Amino acid sequence: MSTTVVSDTATVFSRELRPVLRNPFSVIFSMVQPLFFLALFAPLLPDTMGGESALQWFVPGIVVMSCLFGTSTTGANLLFEIQTGSHERMLVAPLRRSALIVGRALKEIVPMFAQAAIIVGVTMLFGFRMHPAGALIGLLILAVFAIGLGALSYTLALASKNQEWMFWAVQQTLLFPLLLLAGMLLPLEAGPGWMRMLSQFNPLTYVVDAERALFNGEILTATVGGGMLAALVVAALGLLVGGRAMRRAAG
Repeated sequence: MSTTVVSDTATVFSRELRPVLRNPFSVIFSMVQPLFFLALFAPLLPDTMGGESALQWFVPGIVVMSCLFGTSTTGANLLFEIQTGSHERMLVAPLRRSALIVGRALKEIVPMFAQAAIIVGVTMLFGFRMHPAGALIGLLILAVFAIGLGALSYTLALASKNQEWMFWAVQQTLLFPLLLLAGMLLPLEAGPGWMRMLSQFNPLTYVVDAERALFNGEILTATVGGGMLAALVVAALGLLVGGRAMRRAAG
């Protein structure tokens, strides 16, 4: 039976999603850190930040943080499959190499949406307000970003398949500088010049700014356009690099 890229991608997507549906607690567990940040940072914030209430400023950043924490660790699942031989069996299956990385990356959207819904639902009980159309567009931007970040995480797993420690060392080394330089927890406007300059090279900065604008109902703005562009660049880079790594792994 002949297959297409779409059917191969759907096969990989459903295979990757099945463990998440069987064990939804993994989605909740990956939210522990963002929820801790929310619970411990929110009481320390002033009444207003960036001209708006602190909660309106902070919650969209926490939603992006949840996406960052969740998708940047997904390569660990691939490392486990490599160690057990499951990945080798996938490589000899009649599936297109591009589908192996695209299907895996698409799966990252589902837990990301679930986590965002839980965080927004919880914070609305404490006064957070969201613009429905803006929030929907914001989630679509995050979905594109999650595809790219997930693909990069899988690429890192393939590169460190014989040295698991390297995966976690690189992931942890990059995670927190990217998070802080995106202004997720504190505004960077009052920070030193070198920090503001570095933040301009961080794609997360534009995604976070776009999410804040969208959740507050600002849709047709340059800030949103910048966030969309940054998410598309990360997705294109992740799929390109991930596709090449998967083809090399297949020999």
